[in-house]
Amino acid sequence: MEMREVQVTFDCAAPGALAAFWSAVLGYERQAPPPGFATWEEALDAWGVPASEHDSRDAAVPPAGGHGPRLFFQRVPEGKSVKNRVHLDVRVAPGLVGDERMAALEADADRLVALGATRVHRVDPDGRMETGFIVMQDPEGNEFCLD
Repeated sequence: MEMREVQVTFDCAAPGALAAFWSAVLGYERQAPPPGFATWEEALDAWGVPASEHDSRDAAVPPAGGHGPRLFFQRVPEGKSVKNRVHLDVRVAPGLVGDERMAALEADADRLVALGATRVHRVDPDGRMETGFIVMQDPEGNEFCLD
């Protein structure tokens, strides 16, 4: 079987704001408008999309030469009501251990809180199987871990 690409889709209230947040978290870029258009607003107006629908979708992609899935954000009417069954682990400190690892995780947690994330809780290394991580929520309450 051929390998397949994956897109991660977020249901949310404010696609543009959440796309900007996750772009900053992951070092991604907002997806550029199609050829022939300087901005998405210009494209949407040309296609007859009402202004009220301009923030109904957005996307973030890895920068040129980067790797990773496209992130797609779509506006939905309902808010988040339960814990995610699938979440992202943002690999902030691969290869680091102990205090050095936790310091790197803490520094990124602080950066993300300044961008609108919420810190939920920290799990410290236990010297056995647990290497340590910090559970966070994005601005709309979606859980993710700094790992």
